[in-house]
Amino acid sequence: MKEFENGLKVIGTDLGYGNIKTANTVTPTGISVYDTEPIFQGNILEYNGKYYRIGENHKEFIADKSVDEDFYILNLMAVARELQREGVYNTRVYLATGLPLTWVRSQRSSFKAYLMKNKVVDFRYNDHDFHIEFVGCSIYPQGYPAIVERIKEFKGTNILADIGNGTMNILYIQNKKPVESKSWTEKIGVNQCVIRIKNTVMDMYGVKIDDSIVEQFLRFGKADISDKYLKILYKTAVEYAEDIFSALRKYEYNSELMKLYIIGGGGCIIRNFADYDKERVIIIDDICATAKGFEYLAYMQMRRKQNAG
Repeated sequence: MKEFENGLKVIGTDLGYGNIKTANTVTPTGISVYDTEPIFQGNILEYNGKYYRIGENHKEFIADKSVDEDFYILNLMAVARELQREGVYNTRVYLATGLPLTWVRSQRSSFKAYLMKNKVVDFRYNDHDFHIEFVGCSIYPQGYPAIVERIKEFKGTNILADIGNGTMNILYIQNKKPVESKSWTEKIGVNQCVIRIKNTVMDMYGVKIDDSIVEQFLRFGKADISDKYLKILYKTAVEYAEDIFSALRKYEYNSELMKLYIIGGGGCIIRNFADYDKERVIIIDDICATAKGFEYLAYMQMRRKQNAG
C-alpha cells in the first residue's frame, strides 16, 4: 500500500486464479458463500447480507473474471487485508490491478466498471467494519509491472514469463521496453500441472490425491507420501516444466540469444523440476511482485497527473 496526499491509499491487488496478492499479503482464491454466519471463524467477509469464507482451495479458470460476484468479493478482501495491517478501516482508496496481457485491450473497460460498480462500500471482514470510498481504478497488463522497477537490467532481448495458476503470460522486452506486438497468453498455468498429476494418480491407482499435497510438492519438491506416489508427482512435474519451455520456444525463445525472467507461482516448478541454465534463466521469487508493481505504476501515474495539472 502506498500513501498519496490527503490520506488517499493506493492499493494493488493481483487477482489470480490460485492466489490473491497485495503488496504484503497472499490468500488462496477459493471462496464459499453462506446465508448465515459460518460455524468456524477466520477469513470471513460479510457483505450485502451474505457471508463469504475466503482462502479454501482455488477458483476454477474462467476467461472473464466479471461473470460472477467472486472476484469483486475477493478484491474487497484483498483491500481489507492490506488496510487491516495498518489498522485503517475508514478511508479512500485508489485501486490498481490487472488482467492477462492479451485480455487487457478487450476487457479493461468492463473489468474496471465491475470493480468500481460501487463507489462507496460498507462490509465486515474478520470482525472489523470497513467503510471504503473507491476514487479510481487503473487496469494494467499482468507480468510487466512485476519488473518495472528493475527494467534497467533488461538490456538486449529478454522474455518475461508470468506463470500463474490459470495462465502463462509471455512478453518480449527489447532494450528495456516491452514489445506489445510480441505478447501472448497461454492456458498452461500451474493448475494444469495439478490436474495432470491428480488424473495420473487416479488412472494408475484409483486414488484421489488432495490438491494441498500436490501443491506442497510442487512448491517445495517434497511431500509426506509413499514413494510410488512421489514418482508420479515428480515425473509429471518434470513433464510440465518441459511443456513450459516448449510453449516458450513456440514464440521463438532461444536461451543462447536472450534471457528468460520467470515470475508467478510457476517459478517454483521451474526451479525444482526443470533443466535450465541458471545464468540465463532468472526466477523472481517474490509472489507479490506484480501487486507491488501495480501500486508503483498507479502512484507514478497519479504523480505525473498532479505535476502536469
